[in-house]
Amino acid sequence: GVGNFERVLGASATWAAFGHSAVYTIGTLVPAFALGLVAALLFHRAFPSRRWLRSLLLMPWAVPGVIVSISFLWMFDASFGVVNSVLRRLGVLSTDLAWFVDADTAMIAVILPTIWKSFPFFAITMLAALQSIPATLYESARVDGATAWQQFVHVTWPGIRGAAMLAVLLNTLWTFREFDIVFASTGGGPAGATETLGILLYREAFGSFRFGTAAALGVVMLVTAL
Repeated sequence: GVGNFERVLGASATWAAFGHSAVYTIGTLVPAFALGLVAALLFHRAFPSRRWLRSLLLMPWAVPGVIVSISFLWMFDASFGVVNSVLRRLGVLSTDLAWFVDADTAMIAVILPTIWKSFPFFAITMLAALQSIPATLYESARVDGATAWQQFVHVTWPGIRGAAMLAVLLNTLWTFREFDIVFASTGGGPAGATETLGILLYREAFGSFRFGTAAALGVVMLVTAL
């Protein structure tokens, strides 16, 4: 009953997981939105093979989260990962970095694959909205002497704002309750550095078999999402 909520809300692990969820959500949402907007503006232009590249753009969003996690685990591997190799060649790193097992970099390491998986949804949603903006508005803006930035602010953004905000809302909800990428990458570790509310709920229910507190955590997640 109410005791489960008292136990959940009074536990430091809950608030730590809530903070991790907030960092994970915001850290994913902002870059993914920016990348999606740039991709939408790019693919709105006419160039050869545009249709084929648009189809390829959707691939990251269609790949299961577990597969994404495994791919990035290989790329960020401390011993033979391509990311460490490239960063060493560029002089950014002097030694190999264990991205997923270092508490200082683990959150970044789980945010990056989530960005890669999330940004195509932003791109496709905003691209659809871009195509609904009449070309005559841009022609009128150019005749009036508007710069490219003024055209974006006064024509493009008002035309895609509704679709963009809907995409932000949906992706916020999806990222906040994300489980598979984090669980398959770090399992919430190291030392709880990436333990989000979804991971904590899983541990309470299926690790400690405290289904009452797990259900209370589920309600907390639902209220936060609302």
